[in-house]
Formats: sequence, C-alpha cells, structure tokens
Amino acid sequence: MPIVPRPWSSGDEDFDGYDAFVPAHLPAPGPFLDGHRVLTGRDHAAFHRLTRERFEARTVYDATFGYNLARLNLDSRHTDAGYRYAVDAEDPTVLRAEFTPTTEFCPQSDTLATASFRAWNADDVGPAHEFDPVRVRVAPMHGGSERINDRLAALEASYRDAGELPTADESDRTPHDGATTPF
Repeated sequence: MPIVPRPWSSGDEDFDGYDAFVPAHLPAPGPFLDGHRVLTGRDHAAFHRLTRERFEARTVYDATFGYNLARLNLDSRHTDAGYRYAVDAEDPTVLRAEFTPTTEFCPQSDTLATASFRAWNADDVGPAHEFDPVRVRVAPMHGGSERINDRLAALEASYRDAGELPTADESDRTPHDGATTPF
C-alpha cells in the first residue's frame, strides 16, 4: 500500500527561504502594528532568522503542522498566517509582534503567542536581539483575540514590573477564562 503524505507535510518547494521576504506569503500588518515601523525586506528576514533559533531553543512548535512556528511565515500555503513585526514608534527598544493564526478558531493561538513571548524575552535562549521587550498580540481575526491579548498584556506587565519572566504557574494565575499554557 503506497504511503500518501498528509497535505501539510509536503516538501521544501512550499516554503520560502529564511533569507527571503515575500510579502505575498505574509499576513498584512494588523492594528497592533498600526503607526509603527513595520519590518520589511532584510530587517524582517534577519529578525525572523533569530526567531527561528529562539523558537527552536524553546520548542515553539505548531502541533498541527509539526514544525517550528517560525516556519509558518515561510509556508506559501498559508499566505495570511504568521508573524509580522514593527519597531515601536515611541520606543525603538521595543518590538511589536502580531501573530495571525491560520484560522479564526485556532485552538493553539493562546499557547503559541504565550510561548513566543517567553522565547523572545527569555535571557537564556538562543541569540540575543536588540529589543526589550518584544510585545506580542494575536490578530483580531481570531475569535478569542481579546481574551488572549488581555492575558498577553498581563504577562507583559508582570515581566516589565519584575524585570524577569514569571514562571508558567505565576502567569497562569492571570485572569482568563480557563485557557492555560504549558510554557
């Protein structure tokens, strides 16, 4: 009996390279990035290569597709999903990252966005970057974006106030509707 590949496990021909910036394969910058300097070209690609390394170190993987979440930006089959980045207009030491999931009901959005925040802001992971902090939000197209973004804002405030990432147990004590993350 021949082995039939799953539709999401095709070869590398469906993926752009990490050095490429292909706007047609990326989500449009959303409201969290409005009024800020959106990274494009080499700047976007450079930060995204760093993202791949930090996500690999913290195993930020999309369980549906079975790959490092950074690879979603390169997947030409999901042109409206992935991360976009912008340097904060008021504070150039802050990077804003907006995650657009593949569907408006993606059950992993909370976990993936929280894990991304932790990977980017951890001191013990991968190559260093120039931003402190990297702020993360989920695009409003996701049905739970308001709840998830409130939780991310609370995590960010805790990080800013304490000067370090709270443990997973501490961040899970922030108000939310029962969703938890293991990271």
